[in-house]
Amino acid sequence: MTRQEPASPPLKILLCEPRGFCAGVDRAIQIVEQALQQYGAPVYVRHEIVHNRYVVDDLKKKGAVFVEELDEVPDEGAPVIFSAHGVPKSVPAAARQRNLFYLDATCPLVSKVHREAERHFSDDRETILIGHAGHPEVIGTMGQLPPGAVSLVETAQDAHQFAPKTDAQLAYITQTTLSLDDTREIIEILTSRFPDIKAPRKDDICYATTNRQQAVKAIAHRCDAFLIVGATNSSNSMRLVEVAARSGCPNAVLVRRASDIDWGSFAGVNTLGISAGASAPEVLVDEIIESFEKRYQISVETITTATEDIAFKLPRELTQSN
Repeated sequence: MTRQEPASPPLKILLCEPRGFCAGVDRAIQIVEQALQQYGAPVYVRHEIVHNRYVVDDLKKKGAVFVEELDEVPDEGAPVIFSAHGVPKSVPAAARQRNLFYLDATCPLVSKVHREAERHFSDDRETILIGHAGHPEVIGTMGQLPPGAVSLVETAQDAHQFAPKTDAQLAYITQTTLSLDDTREIIEILTSRFPDIKAPRKDDICYATTNRQQAVKAIAHRCDAFLIVGATNSSNSMRLVEVAARSGCPNAVLVRRASDIDWGSFAGVNTLGISAGASAPEVLVDEIIESFEKRYQISVETITTATEDIAFKLPRELTQSN
């Protein structure tokens, strides 16, 4: 008598939409790819162009060379590209001093925050930046102004303890990839303590961060487990894990790709949520779903909470006729 293999258990996958690449990430990757095509390899990139190892490794194969500082770039005329997170003003200044040809892949929504910081400074306002210390975007934003001109507030406790340095009017700006709920709490504390504090004309947290968090919130309570595809150094990806846990699915984890999955943790899971941070390519989501398909009888339902049709222009150096 032939022994029958046990049937694969059923698994319902709820797939968040929107997920993955945002317009700023897509633009940054295009800048590297088109620079390689237009100028040839090597093209140097200061810091990871976006926080995703798969993307970085793919661009390395095409001829991109990633460095952390400009002094690693030789004086040979090859282009250098600044990452999507933005850089302090000292970086392009140093590039110009060395006559390096550079392309700025800073996300336009990060550049908006930079302009706000400069405007507050020119208007003699004392500026608070809500963000995470050490993140490249925060380093870049604080680096738009002289040292000490921006005060960093990371937590609600920081907001309670913040003491203005001057009698000048206060203003606040935020990192673009924060948790909406955490940021709202901090802003409420600051506005309660300082009623005249000047807010951004438009929310600094970017549309993609907002949309991805709202999509996760919409389905987390229906899920026994939640996978966020992304990198540990990706702020928006880490925030998605936190949002899933707070919204009803405490079994929420971050994975870089299918090989990171702890398959033993899915015992008893009937419904799985999946989303991806703004710097995670769709190929990694597909890879994870295919891996589940080998172990489960899956059904996939896409839950759409917003439609995105935003695209950002490339630098004119890559679009003007030769």
